[in-house]
Amino acid sequence: VQLVESGGGLVQPGGSLRLSCAASGFTFSSYAMSWYRQAPGKERELVAFISSAGGSRNYADSVKGRFIISRDSAKSTVYLQMNSLKPEDTAVYYCNARRGLLDYWGQGTQVTVSS
Repeated sequence: VQLVESGGGLVQPGGSLRLSCAASGFTFSSYAMSWYRQAPGKERELVAFISSAGGSRNYADSVKGRFIISRDSAKSTVYLQMNSLKPEDTAVYYCNARRGLLDYWGQGTQVTVSS
């Protein structure tokens, strides 16, 4: 099983980034996918969730209206479009796949929002 995140980097406040998470080694369409983040000195928090079929999406209050989660089953990839980025969005972003008790994590990608 592999979850490989990409797309992180340094961006100015107000800018945009799109994170990608390429999945392999499991049946992607059967798993709910989520993005989490962890800032220095803080606990890991859920940012966005999308159900296995893509029909249900949820967001943390802090990112509602700015971030969009989506998935492409043909590419076994989940995305996080991040707009209007703020310095407080700075964190390591992790991809998560979950089905029942099965729970997989990526290695994370750093997002830094700074001028």
